[in-house]
Amino acid sequence: MSACEYTDSPQVAVGAIVVRENEVLLVKRSQPPSKGRWAIPGGRVELGETLQQAAEREIMEETGLTIRALNPIYTFEVIERDDAGRIRFHYVIVDLLADYVSGELKPSDDASEAQWVTPEELEGLPVSKTTREVLANVIHFGR
Repeated sequence: MSACEYTDSPQVAVGAIVVRENEVLLVKRSQPPSKGRWAIPGGRVELGETLQQAAEREIMEETGLTIRALNPIYTFEVIERDDAGRIRFHYVIVDLLADYVSGELKPSDDASEAQWVTPEELEGLPVSKTTREVLANVIHFGR
């Protein structure tokens, strides 16, 4: 069981939406929630970190890339219950735009894979409805 399962309060997390040359950075999650799904990379905010610092650290940990996190552009919640109805995960996630700075993709930490994805490639990947909506409606990726 992960440290974020069955907590007493919601966890704050960030995602970094990094677009480079009509491709968006996605990772395949190796841990629940969303294990096995492609997602915007990110993770929990640590005590004392700004949202930008957390996004920059998480993307380095998950992908090996250096980014410059910008402003928040979207906020949503992930609430997952177990079979008994207890809250297993509750995240409040703040997605930030981010600029690619440098580095080569090397998935690690909570990412089993990392990839720059075109709009056409996105269509065939298992991603959440929220990820598709954010990419299509907030940043107009693939439109």
